[in-house]
Formats: sequence, C-alpha cells, structure tokens
Amino acid sequence: MAALNLADARRLVVKIGSALLVDKDTGALRSDWLTSLAADVDRIKARGADVVLVSSGSIALGRAVLGLGQGALSLEQAQAAAAVGQIRLARAYEAALDPHGLKTAQILVTLEDSADRRRYLNTRNTLGTLLGLGVVPIVNENDTIATDEIRYGDNDRLAANVAAMAGADQLVLLSDVDGFYTGNPKDDPDATRYEVIDAITPEIEAMAGDAGSGLSKGGMKTKLMAARTATAAGCAMAITEGSVMGPLMALEQGANATWFTAAQDPQTARKHWIAAMKPKGALRLDSGAVAALGRGKSLLPAGVTQVAGAFRRGDPVAIETAAGKQIGTGLTRYTAEEAAAIAGHRSDEIEALLGYPGRAALIHRDDMAL
Repeated sequence: MAALNLADARRLVVKIGSALLVDKDTGALRSDWLTSLAADVDRIKARGADVVLVSSGSIALGRAVLGLGQGALSLEQAQAAAAVGQIRLARAYEAALDPHGLKTAQILVTLEDSADRRRYLNTRNTLGTLLGLGVVPIVNENDTIATDEIRYGDNDRLAANVAAMAGADQLVLLSDVDGFYTGNPKDDPDATRYEVIDAITPEIEAMAGDAGSGLSKGGMKTKLMAARTATAAGCAMAITEGSVMGPLMALEQGANATWFTAAQDPQTARKHWIAAMKPKGALRLDSGAVAALGRGKSLLPAGVTQVAGAFRRGDPVAIETAAGKQIGTGLTRYTAEEAAAIAGHRSDEIEALLGYPGRAALIHRDDMAL
C-alpha cells in the first residue's frame, strides 16, 4: 500500500515522549516546541478531526523540581516525581492549547485499566464523551500509583491501547528517529528506512533494536508491539522524527516516516473482536427490539424479555431472538442482576429501579456485533 496521509485522519492519537517535551540537560519544558505542537493540533481540529495526546513527561518535569538529578530513581522517588510533575504537565498543555480555544482534560491510566474490561469500558466511554464535546484529552500512565506489575512501562504501547479504546484511525509516534530501519541507523551506515510496512513479519521483528534515547524508555521493539496493537484495531500507525517545530504539520507535508497500514477500519476491527468473544450470559429480546437492532439501534432494556447467566458490566453476552437464536454478541453495560431488574422497563425508569441513574442503553450499538 502507499503511505497514508495525516490529512485523512478522522480521529488521531499522538504519542509524545519525554525527550521531546523536556530538555534532557536542564529538565525544563521545551515551551517553544509545545507551542508549535499546539498549533498543529489546532489545525487538525479545525478540519473536524478528533485529537488525543498521549504524553510522557511527568517524571522528567518532577525530578527537576525536586532536584533528583539525572540518575536512576527508586520506585518511590519516581512516583513522587510523577506526582509533582503531572500537575506541571497538565498545566503546560492547558496553557499551550487554551489560546486556540481548545479545552483539555487529563486522563491517567495503568495497564490494569486496559486488562479489566469494566475499567476499559469506563475509559473508552470517558474518551468518547470528551471527544464528542470537542476536548483534547491528555493521557499519561498513572506513574504515581503504578508498580511494575501494573505498568505499561512505555508510552508507545499505552498510545496504541488508547488508539484502540478511542476507535482512532491513525496513531503517530513522535520519536527520536524518522521511521523504522533495517538496522540501527546510528550504528549501521547501510541501514535503510521503510516507507510502508503492511505486515509485521519475523524478518521485520528481527530488525528491531532496543536502543532508546535519553529520557525515553521506548525502543523499536516496543514500537513494533504498538504497531501490532494499533493495526489489529484498525488503526494505521506512523513513526516519525518529532523534535522539529510543528512535527505533525511536517509529517503531513511529507517528512520522513514509516507507516504501518491497517487492513480494516476501527469499527470493523472492533466488531470482529467482540464477535470472537465467548458469551458469559444471554439476553433474549422481543421482536421489536430485534428489528430495532437491525436498523442500527442500541439495545434498550424495554426490549429484553429474559436474562440468563452470571455476568459483570463489560462482559460479552449473547443477543438472542424470542426463539432463542443467537443473532449477535455485545458488551453489556449492566451486571446480570441489574439487567434482570430493568428488563422490560423504559430507560427513564432505570434510576427508580436500581436506585441510581444508569445508562439508557443496556448494550450500545458500538459495543455490539450482529
């Protein structure tokens, strides 16, 4: 396939590493660079695309404030630095984007939030709501509480998971190299850059090195892992050199990059993912609800006649006709007990039945594969 173009992105996730955002020697924010990135984001938003920024930098900023130097930090020191730096990181993005009239939000996640389906859906719903309101979410790993067993450990993979959660069609990793090479270009003068990679083969994997730079933890192996996650979710991914002013505009105008292509769009990929899940319960519907789903509607409690199985919020459940024929699979927004309590009732009765306000749909159409 030909290389993609950033101008075609409808929902874009951009990963920004510490080495781009924070001066390695002084620990100070690279304000001019961040200002240029904000201008890029404004231009992309102006043409109707959504933008999510996945940004490192909290520990790098915090360690400078705390005078922790450039050496290795203990877990406790890193978490303390993150707590101090995260405030400054969020404030810096707010200050950079506010002159363009863009609102920002901070989302902190850990690997557990992706592994747990309930948390995954919560994060996905929050992202979707923020983007629908025109906000630019700033996502970072929750370094203040994350320990090694619940860490991504690098923001390349975090960005890929965020792209999958958000239903993004393009992901850009702003890096210290301008693409994926046949070898490490710093060591191998004969290394050549790929323009496009349509499949991550064993040969491609063998070419990946572990070299990272300065404050960055990511090497090419983590970028390949990110590419696998993103492209499987229907999201194309680019690796490009990010230290230049206006890095996204530079990419759009033909700067060196390697694009990893996706064989399908995000919505189709998500539907396939849901369809492959093993249901943990079943919802039986009346004929009106079945017809509504056929028209692309979400499943409302009023159309459910029977609830079977023991499932939690976010679990996959079978969607069945009145005769018991499975017509699809969906991720439920309610537990089995809650679903049984609201089955057959209107959505405006949910609060009275459960004692708290709930979502109108039992299964949203985006979380359903028919």
